[in-house]
Amino acid sequence: MDKATDRTGTIRVAINGTELAVRVSGTGAPLMLLHGWPHTGRIWDGVRPARRRRIVPDLRGLGDSAPADDGFDAATAAADLIGLLDFLEVETVEVAAIDASVPTAFLLAMRHPERVTRLVLMEGTVPGLAGGFDPPPWWFGFHAVPKLPETLIEGREDDYLGWFLRRVDDPELRTALVDAYRGRRRLGAGFGFYRALDRTAELVRAALAGGRLHVPTVALGGNVVGERLHRQLEPITDNLRGEILERCGHIVPLDRPDALTDLLAG
Repeated sequence: MDKATDRTGTIRVAINGTELAVRVSGTGAPLMLLHGWPHTGRIWDGVRPARRRRIVPDLRGLGDSAPADDGFDAATAAADLIGLLDFLEVETVEVAAIDASVPTAFLLAMRHPERVTRLVLMEGTVPGLAGGFDPPPWWFGFHAVPKLPETLIEGREDDYLGWFLRRVDDPELRTALVDAYRGRRRLGAGFGFYRALDRTAELVRAALAGGRLHVPTVALGGNVVGERLHRQLEPITDNLRGEILERCGHIVPLDRPDALTDLLAG
């Protein structure tokens, strides 16, 4: 594995056939924070619990990580993160994940329960489990169509992605998030996580055929996913707590950083 550090303090780690950008700060028990779509690790900037070593990667192909054209299923993404933890010499870690990274965090804990002290999953669902959206939101199908979304959206990123980010109050952050997905290849990487959902569902079902989720887990809902994630996890999880956050939209780290900071404090 190779490493480089830029002027912003971002570590770039060559691993598992790609290069991940990760920001590491603080001291204490390790805490890995995973973003969703169309986000980057910057959505976690306001969540800085005391006595925690924050590990905030940009997922494969997204944000400041290297462009990528494949490997968006949850198993490959989980392997990326295990490699990153190994590089950082982190033996065990608490994992908080939102939206598109929820399946990755779930499969990481299923395959490597000895590495995960606790899961905090929010505003996302796990493909392959009953109890999610029925039917899924309209953009799931649109994003899963090969090449079509990139063709239609390239050059219109501000309008399209801006609709999903319309409740982000900080205009500089909103612009930075849109810029992270600008252009056909970056758009395609974001849509790649949707195109891999069927494969991820197969991986989830295969993991559960060998047992249950033993890692202590918290399922947090805002005003989009709500209780659906808790409903999915309840039949297959040994130690589960669910909570619906008041005054909270979909991007929980931006809407309720106070609640997350308290929950994740060391």
